[in-house]
Amino acid sequence: MPRITVGQENGQDVVLHFDDHGSGRPVVLIHGYPLDGRSFEKQERLLLQNGFRVITYDRRGFGWSSQPSTGYDYDTFAADLKVLLDALDLSDIVLAGFSMGTGEVTRYLGRYGSDRVRKAVLMGAVPPFLLKTGDNPEGVDGSVFEGIKQAVLADRPAYFTTFFDNFFNVDTYRGTRISDEACQAAFVTALAMSPLAAHDCVDAWLTDFREDVARIDVPTLLIHGDADRILPYSATAARLPALMKDLTVVTVEGGPHNVAWTHPEVVNPALLDFVRD
Repeated sequence: MPRITVGQENGQDVVLHFDDHGSGRPVVLIHGYPLDGRSFEKQERLLLQNGFRVITYDRRGFGWSSQPSTGYDYDTFAADLKVLLDALDLSDIVLAGFSMGTGEVTRYLGRYGSDRVRKAVLMGAVPPFLLKTGDNPEGVDGSVFEGIKQAVLADRPAYFTTFFDNFFNVDTYRGTRISDEACQAAFVTALAMSPLAAHDCVDAWLTDFREDVARIDVPTLLIHGDADRILPYSATAARLPALMKDLTVVTVEGGPHNVAWTHPEVVNPALLDFVRD
């Protein structure tokens, strides 16, 4: 099982699990909350079949990676990503994130630059800034996120059941684009993540990425469902074209948050066309 050390806690290594498959130009896929690197199965197979090298990894606290008590913030997540990219000595990368993973992509490029990266992909974007403030009236009220944290503390499994109903828009797509079994698999994956991370990552979602977004200097693909109930389109994707220099936007009509699973017939051709150039 390939792992890389990114830090320590109480004398024990904090390690990330990763998978490195195929050959060719590398595409690094960064998963969302509360899933893991295997959540890109509908995209990884396509990329491998088309001659790309695909690297996925589990963020600290998720999947088969370590579950420390600290480090659930985007400065640390981006630093962990840098350790992985440096250790594998990757270059000419397409750096692609889904949901929470879009924060790693954005903070990495904002902080470390694009020397290793030729393109970026944001699917179900967290940036530019989710929290409603005086200078960010388009954001979401902070009470929403406090409610999420309280729900996680009160009954984490029950919270995840409700979360996935909205993650996939189950009331709309159950039995057509999302099966009960796929929801159950996502639920089991979520329960395996660190309970501390399940709570503490909520604060990370409120990171202000506006300066990072302005520093992105590589072509970027944005894919976002216009029926996203987790990261509402109006508070996220709709704002990015005015903030980014070279952005291609694919809006998935009726798409929920996880369009990579529910709408691969839209997502996969757009992704493949973008990474091929």
